Amino acid sequence: MAENTAEVTALDASGGAAFMSAVSAESNEALAAGMRDDRRRIARAQARFVVRLAESTKREMFRDDGATSPEAWVAECFGISAPTARSFSQVADKAQELPHLVGSLGAGEISFDKVRAVVGVATRASDQELCEVAKEHSVRELVEVARNVAERARSASSSPSRSEHDSRYLRFNDGHRTMSLQVPSEQYARTKACVDAWAGALASEDEDEDEDGDEDRDETKTPLDQRRCDGFMDMVDAATPGSQSHGGGTSSDRVPAPNPFFVVAHVPLEALVEESGEKSELAAELEHHGLIDVETVQRIACDATVVVAVDDEAGHTMYEGRARRFPSGAQRREIIRRDRHCRFAGCTNATFVIVHHIVPWKPGGGTDLPNLVLLCKHHHGVVHRKGWTLTGNANKELSIKTPTGRVMVSRPSPLWTRVTAARRSAGSG
Repeated sequence: MAENTAEVTALDASGGAAFMSAVSAESNEALAAGMRDDRRRIARAQARFVVRLAESTKREMFRDDGATSPEAWVAECFGISAPTARSFSQVADKAQELPHLVGSLGAGEISFDKVRAVVGVATRASDQELCEVAKEHSVRELVEVARNVAERARSASSSPSRSEHDSRYLRFNDGHRTMSLQVPSEQYARTKACVDAWAGALASEDEDEDEDGDEDRDETKTPLDQRRCDGFMDMVDAATPGSQSHGGGTSSDRVPAPNPFFVVAHVPLEALVEESGEKSELAAELEHHGLIDVETVQRIACDATVVVAVDDEAGHTMYEGRARRFPSGAQRREIIRRDRHCRFAGCTNATFVIVHHIVPWKPGGGTDLPNLVLLCKHHHGVVHRKGWTLTGNANKELSIKTPTGRVMVSRPSPLWTRVTAARRSAGSG
């Protein structure tokens, strides 16, 4: 503690100049170690602040200073923004119910942002489980976990599909010429697939123009967001008799876009063949869009535009060795479902990703899910550089070792893990 106090005193006395000078002389290893230590100290201080804020709120100390709420009091007293004050207050309000999350924050094991991501859905009963999940997953993944917990809570009091249906809306902002849309999961998936199919058709037109000799086309190629907008307008034009497409011709002159409705629902076989009538939140997963129940499965299974992938008892669409280098379409979809985005620690790139063999493929070798992982183009190049190693089982845990010896851990999407773990448990029972 004395060392910490001296360090702070030096910062106060010299305006940070002496400390910055000392840091500039540190090696990369010392710099990284110092930052990790600083992060732990920050987390410990935030835990103490949260506990003290909880006690001050209990005593209603904010009223002594004429504040109308703990958030307003904290913002004013400690010079922090209203959103930050609100976050501290939200965690403080539930601190007594969450000893594991607050304790791990105080031990420097998890960050305040991780606690904040799940505090809205955490309870005394789920505190320990969410704490373990927080230690293993990123803040972005924890937001997804919290969203699914909240959806399950809503499902307990009403039909999930009905709840989604009742929350649908389409809003127009005339001033900004924008639209905001929320629809049930399967309708969202169909809409996105349809728009992307039209956007893909426009991309093909770009490529055709490249082949016709437009050498500068690559530099001015239409961005994806703009192609999606043009594709959406072409969909509107196609539904409007006599309208003009974005390209200047009538909508009837355009080559029809390919059938876009390739939506995959991962469904355990018993959910389709059993007639028990029992509903299960883990019945299936609409690819990219979360869990769905038996009622929704049965409804979308009747739609010819939806592909149903029947899973085994562990929830894997495919797990087989093949004497081929490239994964099949079903395997590739399962890898995307499992990883969601690039599996390199901290990377959330989900657009420009490729399937990578952890153990290099050899002629006659297998192409199985545990040895296949999703990487973005940048990190695919990184793991092939000298000094980097990628090892482990992609279905469970991957270790990424840097040239400096640091080991980073990557795990599958927590949603995929929870679904498959639940099915294994049900199978063993």
